[in-house]
Amino acid sequence: MASVETVSDLRADNPLQTAQRVVIKIGSALLVDAESGQLRLDWLKSLAKDIAAQKQQGRDVVVVSSGSIALGRRVLGLPDGALPLDQAQAAAAVGQIRLARAYEEILAPYGINTAQVLLTLDDSANRRRYLNSRATFGALLSHGVVPIVNENDTVATDEIRFGDNDRLAAQVASMAGADVLVLLSDVDGFYSANPKTDPNAQKFETVTEITPELEAMAGDAGTAAAKGGMKTKLMAAKTAMRAGCAMAIMEGNQHEPLAALQNGTASSWFLAATNPQAARKQWIAGMKPRGTIVVDAGAVAALKSGKSLLSAGVVSVTGTFERGDPVRIADAENNECARGLISYNSSESMAISGCQSAEISGVLGYAGRAALIHRDDMVI
Repeated sequence: MASVETVSDLRADNPLQTAQRVVIKIGSALLVDAESGQLRLDWLKSLAKDIAAQKQQGRDVVVVSSGSIALGRRVLGLPDGALPLDQAQAAAAVGQIRLARAYEEILAPYGINTAQVLLTLDDSANRRRYLNSRATFGALLSHGVVPIVNENDTVATDEIRFGDNDRLAAQVASMAGADVLVLLSDVDGFYSANPKTDPNAQKFETVTEITPELEAMAGDAGTAAAKGGMKTKLMAAKTAMRAGCAMAIMEGNQHEPLAALQNGTASSWFLAATNPQAARKQWIAGMKPRGTIVVDAGAVAALKSGKSLLSAGVVSVTGTFERGDPVRIADAENNECARGLISYNSSESMAISGCQSAEISGVLGYAGRAALIHRDDMVI
């Protein structure tokens, strides 16, 4: 059910106030001037100040940014309007390097390092690629880096056709374990109808459940019935809420939008029923195991104290599985004590059973991960 609250009520319980990790999605229209095709540097510099302030408050920040095609098309002299797929991909390849450089340059004065991460929606569908992406985000954020994420338009197709960075941002929020996802839009929230054409449109301040009635209000993606791109935003909200991440829709054409949102500016919040850690544990617990890892008593005790599973504690491996598949972790009496997503396939897991972490590369012939199952990918 949707609920309506006043802005003052919402500010008192603003998810951004307590967030530890924030993903912000930025569309092309905010970054690139439609007439000149140049970056809107004043707005972008205000965003850099905004990001720096969030990091000073102890928050990790991830930016999901469109804009590569909009920048690249002017460099290549391509016309306005829809482009053939091959020209759109070429424009993305040219524009992406300029986009990444712009973020690097605006954040460098604050002592903030940036990284470029190019993804498609397929990267979240494939469990192995999902785990690789999740590990990369974790490593970057642990070093204080701000990842600049964009859809990989040089190889993607659906994302170019439908402008699906809203959904991509939600997948990134899930991968990165974010508490809050902020979608910067051309409207200040979710409405029952298009507020630009319907003066009676009702705004929803908070949403705790996405009902069929709400979906009907958003219309269909990619059709004339869609109202301000809200269909994909609702799809993004579903993904975020399942991952325990609150999502905000707000008007983005204002300086320092995150500070404005934190101070209670007009927006719509989609509130999750749980937190990212609990949601992920629930997801893992519900998976069907592909195999069993039997561990010794010392490993069982380590797992119960919150440690990752190392290969040294493994007694035996049964089943056939690939990296990223769910497996049971059992004690010597075959009592299940945990379940998790494994970092090696079944043959590799067998080969390194009982090995110390330093011995793994010698056994496998390449440097592997230290943990057989990381504690973040495990539920006791």
